Amino acid sequence: MPASPRSSRTQADAGSAESQADGSASVKSARRVLDILELLSANTDGLKFPQIADLLGVPKSSLHALLATLHARKWIGFDETSRTYRIGMRAWEAGQGYIKARDLALIADEHLHAARTELNETIQLGVLEGVEVLYIAKVDADRPFRLISRAGMRLPAWATGLGKVLLAYLPADELRRRMAGVEFEPFTSTTVTSLAQLERILEQIRADGIGRDEGEHTPFVYCVAAPVRDVSGTVVAAMSCCLPEPPERRPAGYAHIADVMARHAANLSKSLGFEGNGQVAAR
Repeated sequence: MPASPRSSRTQADAGSAESQADGSASVKSARRVLDILELLSANTDGLKFPQIADLLGVPKSSLHALLATLHARKWIGFDETSRTYRIGMRAWEAGQGYIKARDLALIADEHLHAARTELNETIQLGVLEGVEVLYIAKVDADRPFRLISRAGMRLPAWATGLGKVLLAYLPADELRRRMAGVEFEPFTSTTVTSLAQLERILEQIRADGIGRDEGEHTPFVYCVAAPVRDVSGTVVAAMSCCLPEPPERRPAGYAHIADVMARHAANLSKSLGFEGNGQVAAR
């Protein structure tokens, strides 16, 4: 018997929940798309159109359109012989993206702790998603200063040290495509306020191999970040050290902190199979 992701609710309950949550057609369609993906994920042998319609209680005309769109975008597959729908390649790729980030965090753990031990500062790891940096790992400093952040948090890439490092290694046309329409909200007095200013900063990051956050998103939080590369040399993540004051005021000084972060980011890159010297062209 086909497994339904909503088997604990009756179709009437589902319809009621839909109407109470949001009556808009666009939100209802999005909800139905997710229901279809969850249903097909739970039924790996595939389901025929009448089974999907019956299990989800979706009008056939709407279901035809949703399935056609999902099939065209490769989120679901369709077997002409058996007339069954199955979860598709794009769903698998999305899952691989999650696994990749999780595996990266696991591989990075020893390097994050090594940097924390050497500097006794909060160390973070992030990846780029659109124009946001997604934090995937964090090791806190062993002292009173604790940065209020967590794995899974997102911040505007252009207002963080991690994010600017990640943006720096995008091709110029890709950077402009992603930043098109972005409003440079001034979170603090030091926040980047234009694409032209950002591009100048990113050019400097490529020259130095280090990015900085001068309290640009959160006041009195300063970061020094370095790129992390995979086996191909592509910058896939960035590692940062976060401080409660400008790095120049720390006993070790900015140059030492930058050197330590560059070294541990390079060690993580080696763990990912990168064998170069870090001077790799933008992807």
